[in-house]
Amino acid sequence: MNKYPTYKNSGVDWLGEIPEHWEVRKLKFLGYIYAGISGKKGDDFSKDNNGKMKPFIPFTNICNNAKIDNNQFQYVNIAESENQNRVKKNDILFLMSSETLDDIAKNSIYLGNENELYLNSFCKGFRITSDEINPEFFNYLFISKVYRNYFSLVGRGFTRINLKQEYINDAYTIIPPLPEQQKIAQFLDEKTAKIDLAIAQKEKMIALLKERKQIVIQNAVTGKWSMVNGEWSMDNGEWSMINGEWSMTPKSKLKDSGVEWIGEIPEHWEVKKLFGICRFVRGNSTFSKDEMLSNGEYVAVQYGKSYQVNEINEKYEFYINSEFYKDSQIVNQGDTIFVSTSETIEDLGHSVFYNRSDLGLLGGEQMLLKPNLELIDSKYLFYSSRVFAKELRKFATGIKVNRFNINDIKTIYISIPPIQDQTAIVAHIEAQSAKIDQAIALQEQQIAKLKEYKATLIDSAVTGKIMVND
Repeated sequence: MNKYPTYKNSGVDWLGEIPEHWEVRKLKFLGYIYAGISGKKGDDFSKDNNGKMKPFIPFTNICNNAKIDNNQFQYVNIAESENQNRVKKNDILFLMSSETLDDIAKNSIYLGNENELYLNSFCKGFRITSDEINPEFFNYLFISKVYRNYFSLVGRGFTRINLKQEYINDAYTIIPPLPEQQKIAQFLDEKTAKIDLAIAQKEKMIALLKERKQIVIQNAVTGKWSMVNGEWSMDNGEWSMINGEWSMTPKSKLKDSGVEWIGEIPEHWEVKKLFGICRFVRGNSTFSKDEMLSNGEYVAVQYGKSYQVNEINEKYEFYINSEFYKDSQIVNQGDTIFVSTSETIEDLGHSVFYNRSDLGLLGGEQMLLKPNLELIDSKYLFYSSRVFAKELRKFATGIKVNRFNINDIKTIYISIPPIQDQTAIVAHIEAQSAKIDQAIALQEQQIAKLKEYKATLIDSAVTGKIMVND
C-alpha cells in the first residue's frame, strides 16, 4: 500500500514519525476514565442470571476480544441504592491488572446498547467526550503493537502486573482528521474480519484433528483396531453379502465388556477395575504456584501448571526444594496424574503422563495413579485415562468448583489386553498421533502468521505507516 506524501516527528520517541497533517494529544484531554464495580464479594457474582442480577463485563471478555462479546457477560448483584459506574456504547475498556505483561492494558470497545451494564473491578473504562474522535479508530489504536509495547513498559509488579491510571490518561494519542479515522476503522474492520475468518477455519481444523486423535486413542484402547497383515486397521471385520444384506464378520471374536463406554472388546481381553492394577495417591503437598522455582531439587507437579500440558517432560521447568518433600507424594516416571478439582467440567479429570527420570512432588487438587507394571504398561494406562476421564466427570460434585474423590477413580473399569498387545497398541497410538500432531503444528504456524499479519496491518494503518485509500 502507498505511504503518505510527507511525515513529521511526532515529538514522542516511542511513536516515531506520523503523517504531517496528523496531530498528537494526551488521552486525558479527549475524555475521562471511570472505575469498575467496587465493594463486592465472591457471592455477589455469578455466571448465570437468577433474574435479579445485572450483567457485567468480566476481564476475560476484554482480554480475548477486540469488541465486547455480548454472549460472554456475567452477572452481579447491584442494589438500587448503589452508585456504580455503568458502561455505555462506544466506551473503550482497559485491563488494569493481569498476570502477564502481555495482557496488561488490553482493550476492547463496547458497541452494544445495554441500559445497565457494569465493569469488572480489574478494569477501567474510558469515555470519549471529544467530537474529533472516532471510538472504533481509537480502539484499534490501543490494540496496535506500538501501544501494546508502551503499556508493557509502564506496567509494574512481580506476581501480578498492575497499571496506574495515569499511564492511560497521559498516553499520547495519534489523531488523524475524523474522516480518515472513520476510513481507517472501516478498512480494518473489513480486513481483520477476513483474517479472523481464516483463523477460525484453521482453529476448526485443529479441533477436528484433536477429535480425530481422541478417536484413534479410544478405538485402540477399547479393541476397535485390529492387526491386519502386520499393520493396524480400524476395520475389525470383513464385509460380505448374506441373504441380500451386507454383514460384517469380525476378524477376531468379540465379547461384551459389560461396561457401556467400552462396548465390545476382543475375546482374549479382560476388563478390570483400576483398583486392581494401580496404587493411588492423593496430592496434598502445600507448595503454591508462586513458590515454584526455575531450578530445584524436585519437579513441582502443581495443579495450575500440570493441567495445561499432556506430558511432563524436560520442557516442563517448574521446581521446588526439599522443604516440601514427602515420601508419600513422590511422582515417578510412568505415573499418570489426574486433575481432581476444576472450575470447568471440561478440565476435570485431565490426565498428564510423567515422563521424566528425576523425581516429582505432587501438589494438591490432583491424584496419582502408579501402575502395577506386571499387569499394565504405564503408557497404555495413560492413554486409557484420556478416554475414561469422561466417566470421572459423572462423579463431579460442587457448584462453582467441580471435583471427584479418590474412591470414585478406584471404581473405574478399563479394558486390558495382554501386555505385549498393550505395547503394540501404544506404538500404534504414538505413530498415528505423531502424524496428527504434525498437521496440528502446521495449522498453528499458519495461525501465528495470520495473527502477526493482522497485528502489523493494524499497527501500520493507525500509525500512518500506510495510507488507506477509498
